[in-house]
Amino acid sequence: MADLIVNGSALSIDEAGVDPHTTVLDFLRDRGLVGTKEGCAEGECGACAVALVREGPGGRTTYVPVNSCLTLLGSVLGGELITVEGVRPSAEALHPVQAAMVEAGGSQCGYCTPGFVVSMFAEYYRHERPAWDPEAIAGNLCRCTGYRPIRDAMRSLGAPAGDDRFLARLEQPAPRLGGLTQLRTRTEGPRRLLRPASLAELLDQLAATPEAKIIAGGTDVVVEVNQRHARWPVLISLEAVAELRRVELGDEQVEIGACVSLSDVEHRLDHALPLLDELFPLFSSRLIRNRATLGGNLVNASPIGDSPPALLALDAELELVSRAGSRVVALAEFFTGYRKTVLAPGEIVATIRVPRRAPTHAHFYKVSKRVLDDISTVAAAFALELDDGGTITKARLAYGGVAATPARARAAEDALLGRPWTRETVAAVEPLLASAFTPMTDHRGSADYRRAMTARLFEKFFHETAAGRRLGPQPPPVQHRVHSQGVRSS
Repeated sequence: MADLIVNGSALSIDEAGVDPHTTVLDFLRDRGLVGTKEGCAEGECGACAVALVREGPGGRTTYVPVNSCLTLLGSVLGGELITVEGVRPSAEALHPVQAAMVEAGGSQCGYCTPGFVVSMFAEYYRHERPAWDPEAIAGNLCRCTGYRPIRDAMRSLGAPAGDDRFLARLEQPAPRLGGLTQLRTRTEGPRRLLRPASLAELLDQLAATPEAKIIAGGTDVVVEVNQRHARWPVLISLEAVAELRRVELGDEQVEIGACVSLSDVEHRLDHALPLLDELFPLFSSRLIRNRATLGGNLVNASPIGDSPPALLALDAELELVSRAGSRVVALAEFFTGYRKTVLAPGEIVATIRVPRRAPTHAHFYKVSKRVLDDISTVAAAFALELDDGGTITKARLAYGGVAATPARARAAEDALLGRPWTRETVAAVEPLLASAFTPMTDHRGSADYRRAMTARLFEKFFHETAAGRRLGPQPPPVQHRVHSQGVRSS
């Protein structure tokens, strides 16, 4: 038997009688906790949000809102979470977040309300919160378009009271997840979920079960489970492998564990890699980033993944490990074809290594039909190094969405070397950009549109650097017309 603490009470789960593909959402609803809703089953609406009790930056206990529809039960067994039913402090009183929603009229049809309440609950208890972060509810969708009163409810709240039991819970240690021998089902075939407690145990399990599907954050794999009814005989959750969850800031490079959530990467880097500061706000929603990992995004090898262009522009390397040892591969050599990589059977990405040198100019751009929380049509990241005379000494022009893999425009990079950073130089390499890739046409954009974007984004990069735009976080977009870091497609 294994336990999961839900709303302060331990629920016992028979590990031998649970399908490994069971999501936290389905588990909760089967237990009668139906306040948590299923809206999209792919992490876009946030109606299913629950708050995990986890160890956050600095070792402090924190509430982490996540999409329960994309979180497998086996990934959190032994942990603790709070649902919308548990937010209420007592049968006689509403939580301040709930009371504010009532007062401001923040609920219309009500279907989205539980998710909003949970996201706001987690933000309410965020450590040393100087002000409300509007992105705290960016992963929650209101189909009745009632965002203004929801925002007003959020802004009306002050600091938690000193006798708040949820605040007191944050003074206690968070659960530490350990290994899970196996979660298996008695029906529908011999399916198992394993959760190794160390890197060595993980590599042994991979060697013994090469057919296993690895789960890091699950924000992509569990969509296949929900939408395509994908099933695997063996799942291996990386939730408890501490070696894959470290971040080290060295003088020469940054090392990021493959299974550190994007939100944790953002906090723990603390602006050490400013180009990633431009990436994170455009990488899905906070709910997704609380689970998604850089390692998962890279191994997924999607040509429209958001992180590869930024990491390619920064000359990232990957440490790959297996029972046979470890090796280092440049990210530029990692992708071999559509959703294919150089990973050998039994091998995993353990660490992403990024040099700390700061380019003279670097920016990230994303073209998508929505400003935020959308899939890229084209993504691009550019990094240039100039000498004291303004001559280009190094160039990295990386793109996603324009080929079968994320890739660099190497001919254009070479053509930039030794030239001044001027409008004439940009014009000279534009034909090389237009012919560098073979984009496809789909419902997000035509091949011609994508090809045109390769040059237009580089022009935008020149004009913004000429105008003095600095590398790092930018102001939020205005009226959902133009990305602060990209261009809206039409």
